[in-house]
Amino acid sequence: MAELVLVTRQGCCLCEGLEEKLRALAVPLQCLDVDQDPQLLARYGLEVPVLLLRDGSGERELPRVSPRLSGTALAAWLRSQGCLA
Repeated sequence: MAELVLVTRQGCCLCEGLEEKLRALAVPLQCLDVDQDPQLLARYGLEVPVLLLRDGSGERELPRVSPRLSGTALAAWLRSQGCLA
């Protein structure tokens, strides 16, 4: 089963908003704090939130999600990215 990984930062309103919407959709979600991992910090810096999709074929970075998406629109976007059935 695919898992979403949210690369986030404490105190980031965009990160917190996206996490809240994803949790409301009850999708498998792991959150990683960019500031707690030097490799993530070097790769993403201030570009959070970042969504990654991990599945049997590996990991890929998803396109940036608009913070204006409603829960329903976010679910449709996730389906279009192959994250939801």
